[in-house]
Amino acid sequence: MRAIDVMVRDVVTVRPDTDVAEAIKLLAEHDVSALPVLDKDGNLVGVLSEADLIHRAEIGTEKHRPWRLEAVTGASTLADEFAKSHGKKVGEAMTDGVISVAEETPLSEIAALFERKRIKRVPVVKDGRLVGIVSRSNLIQALASVVGRIDEHDETDRQIRLELHVPAARTIVDRFRESEHHSQRPCCACLGARRVGGGAQSAARACRGRARSIQGFGRNDPGLLSGDRSGSLSD
Repeated sequence: MRAIDVMVRDVVTVRPDTDVAEAIKLLAEHDVSALPVLDKDGNLVGVLSEADLIHRAEIGTEKHRPWRLEAVTGASTLADEFAKSHGKKVGEAMTDGVISVAEETPLSEIAALFERKRIKRVPVVKDGRLVGIVSRSNLIQALASVVGRIDEHDETDRQIRLELHVPAARTIVDRFRESEHHSQRPCCACLGARRVGGGAQSAARACRGRARSIQGFGRNDPGLLSGDRSGSLSD
């Protein structure tokens, strides 16, 4: 399966100049964990995710470092963190340099990407434009649908095998019953049993042993080879 087979096409998006407050409302209303950010031409330029919003000044979760650590932290890192915690526009808080995939990307590659990059979703782009998004939940949904079809297929195969094997087994039995092996012309197994002093029951057991050597005989109806049912292979 490929990205195009499981991706969500109706994706909620925002613009770089969208207010962060509005973007937060969209996340909550649509119950999504990230919003792709598109420029005015519809090109993907970033993603605003929950991870970008957990350190916000409004709720007192912005990052604070001891002054010694802050003194050795790069100015660009401090600026990015401040923008994410205090920025009013999506473009200030979003993550740029987004990882994306194509429509034809196999799900195996997407799963490996999720694990390697520790991300939860990936945008699907075509010619630089967003056409969908694949999340971990989409992979689970795809797995569930495939498992369901496999179960149905296995059950159908099982029924077909049963229907084919039973007539085949009974055909062999009919041949044994219609033959003269057990009356006027005993089979080799019967003769061998009788020569060593066995009676009719010994000869019947020998015949059943020979029948068991035939592949598939009695597999679906073990009683055919037992000496307890009527019409069994006995004298």
